[in-house]
Amino acid sequence: MKVCKITAMRRTVYPDLMALFENPIEHSCDIQIGDTFYAVGDFCPKGMCESAWESVRPFAQKLLNGEGNFYDGWMKNPYSAMLSCNDGFRPVTFYLELTEVSEDACI
Repeated sequence: MKVCKITAMRRTVYPDLMALFENPIEHSCDIQIGDTFYAVGDFCPKGMCESAWESVRPFAQKLLNGEGNFYDGWMKNPYSAMLSCNDGFRPVTFYLELTEVSEDACI
C-alpha cells in the first residue's frame, strides 16, 4: 500500500527565544529523532503531534495523490519533502517520502 512515510530527522531548541517569549510549560514535544509515522489519508498519523501534522499535511496529501517535484526540483527524490513543524521554540524537521509498506506497518 502506498503511504507517506514521515521520519523525524532533527530537533532544534532555541533557549534564548524561549527565555524571552515563552511562558514556562511543563510538557512539550515527545517526538524523537528517528520516529516514523505513516500517513495513509487525511488524518493525523498515530502518535504524531497534531500541530506537526498540520505543518506537513499539505505535502503529505500531495504525495499521496501522486504529486511531487515541489518547487521545480527542490528535492533529489521528487516524491519527497523536508519540512519542519511550526514550533518556533523547538522545531522538529521531518523527511516525507512516498513509499510502499505492508498494511500492518500502519497500524
